[in-house]
Amino acid sequence: MIRACLSELCASCCSCVLPPPSSPRAADQEMDSDGAITHRSVEANGVRLHVAEAGPAGAPVALLLHGFPEVWYTWRHQMRALAAAGYRAVAPDMRGYGGSDAPPGGPDQYTALHVVGDLVALIDSLGEKQVFVVAHDWGAMIAWSLCLFRPDRVKALVALSVPFSPRSPARKPVDGLKALYGDEYYICRIQEPGAIEAEFARLGTELVLRKFFTYRTPGPLFIPKSGWGSPDDEVPLPSWITEEDIKYYASQFDKSGFTGALNYYRALNKTWELTSPWTGAEIKVPTKFIVGDVDLSYHVAGAHDFINKGGLKKFVPLLDDVVVMKDVGHFINEEKPEEISAHIISFLKKFD
Repeated sequence: MIRACLSELCASCCSCVLPPPSSPRAADQEMDSDGAITHRSVEANGVRLHVAEAGPAGAPVALLLHGFPEVWYTWRHQMRALAAAGYRAVAPDMRGYGGSDAPPGGPDQYTALHVVGDLVALIDSLGEKQVFVVAHDWGAMIAWSLCLFRPDRVKALVALSVPFSPRSPARKPVDGLKALYGDEYYICRIQEPGAIEAEFARLGTELVLRKFFTYRTPGPLFIPKSGWGSPDDEVPLPSWITEEDIKYYASQFDKSGFTGALNYYRALNKTWELTSPWTGAEIKVPTKFIVGDVDLSYHVAGAHDFINKGGLKKFVPLLDDVVVMKDVGHFINEEKPEEISAHIISFLKKFD
């Protein structure tokens, strides 16, 4: 989950068909009926990435980029739909997540330049010059950077939840968020290494995931220093995510830990320092943007007007469409899988 302040802000590989993860076995079998979901590891930019794939070899590639707290599995519905529509869906666990490596060395190994480097190397390993990109949350943040740094590698982009945030030369993003929301705003709370990991450990992985996936307040998320509730809290799940889904996500974070994923937030200011040359630059890639109207990202300071009154179009001149889905929250591709899949495929078909 990412909420940025708009005003502040072939490699060698081993390939195999893996047995489906134990918890979401039924979901994987359902996908297998439309074409096997295969899993492999790819060496990309010095990092070993776990990659899930579906769809025919040689078909146009749709690269699916997840956010926080997700892994490849967040795209399970879209992978099936894309494969059935004749695309090759490729969904990596981003560096620091799930089955992918978590490079040591702290947050400086998780800047946008590092992660975009992973993606360019992954695209190379696929033998592709250009790919479609579909991205959500932190994945969208990275996708915007990919389009900014290497527009030649992206045929078109579908960005979910998080709009492009032009770099402000005046103030570092975390500093701006702290000034706007205070120290207990969740991105600010994440900045101290180890502190939020200890809080998540106190609560337990499954409860932490429940709290994130069920957050539907159209406003800022705070994690109090006094504690984010009790380990005994009961958080009912909405109909679009199951107990098995939560258990699978929890198994992935129990394996990888949260630190790699949290380091993306901790690298925000470092990315700001390194991207000074792109201040004022535009995104020159055909784009469709989709957001839910109760997504916290849609209600960040200035976001509504930026998205709807020409600001996004100014910085993304090839913006084809903006879709605001009524009564939909942050995890839009899971909450409305059929609608999102249809939006993605109809947009990609324009470039066939």
